Parts: sequence; structure tokens; C-alpha cells
Amino acid sequence: MDLIRTFYSELALTPQELTAITEKHEAITVKKGDFILTKGQVSNAYYLIEYGLTRSFLHDYEGNEVTIGFCSDNDVVIEVASFFQRNPTVENIQALTETRLWKIKFEDFQELFHQIPEFREWGRSWMAKELVHSKNRAIAMITEPATARYLRLIKEKPILIQQAPLKHIASYLGITDTSLSRIRKEIVHGN
Repeated sequence: MDLIRTFYSELALTPQELTAITEKHEAITVKKGDFILTKGQVSNAYYLIEYGLTRSFLHDYEGNEVTIGFCSDNDVVIEVASFFQRNPTVENIQALTETRLWKIKFEDFQELFHQIPEFREWGRSWMAKELVHSKNRAIAMITEPATARYLRLIKEKPILIQQAPLKHIASYLGITDTSLSRIRKEIVHGN
């Protein structure tokens, strides 16, 4: 419950509103390797991560897994298109470590969204921030070399370097495992 209070702490909520929000979240623990969402399901919840690491991935036209995102402590795990449009997802979301989550169901989110203006504002603000992040990532994938993208990932999400398999990191960066190994060696040796 402390995570929930901390997560929404920037909102000007009344104690009653904070209690209403807190009561809509359910704690769950997911084991390493378990799926939170699989292709073809409709996303009926989003999650706040207390601890752990997840990855979002899909399959390309040749059937290869492509990692499109990671979430770790204090992040929101959500498949936005499926959650809001109520369509089956093309993504999978999997726990890479044991992960403690605070789940909020779609119906509860809708109720809070319509009843608490500050909660609605939080949702709008969070979506705007995520849109900017996605846009910047797309631009970086086109305009920056892989080494720069890897160095930024180390700076922004050091937990990935410690806990995510290198094949998932390479996929996320849009490079091969071999290229990532070469980049890592160059960084270590200062080339």
C-alpha cells in the first residue's frame, strides 16, 4: 500500500480519494517467466511494479521475438492499445524476475477516472509523458548508433543490464546479440 500512496503522492487528493484509489489496487506476485498478458487477450488491468522486471514483446513477420519495452520498480505495466480500445493485444508481457505488482482492473480505473478529477489528470499526464518517451525512442532508433542507445539504456535503466538477458536487451536496441557483445567489449576497453 505504501507504493500506491507514493505513486499518487503528487496528486492533490483528499484522504478519502486516496483511500478510494488505494482500495482499488490488489497486490499480486508473479513468478519469473510467468506471463501477465499474452497475445490475443484483452488487457483488463494495468499494474504498478513494487519490485521486479517485466518485458513486453511481440513476434515479427518471421516469428522472431522482438522486445519492445521493459518495466521495473515504480513503473506502470500496461498495454495501452488493448486496455483503452478493448481489443485483443498483439503483445506479450512477461516477468523476467519475480515481480510484485499492484493490479487495478479496467472497470475500477474507469470508475476512479470519472469520479476523481485529480486521478483523471494523473492519467492524462502519464499518457503524455509516455507518448514523448515513445517518440524519442523511435527517433533514437533511426538517428543514433547502437552504442549511444546502449549507453543511454545503461544510464536510464541500469537494472536491465543487471537482470535482463542480453538477447532481450539486444532485441530492444534493434541489434543482434553479437553486435551487443562487440559494443560491450568496446565500452570496457575504451575503444
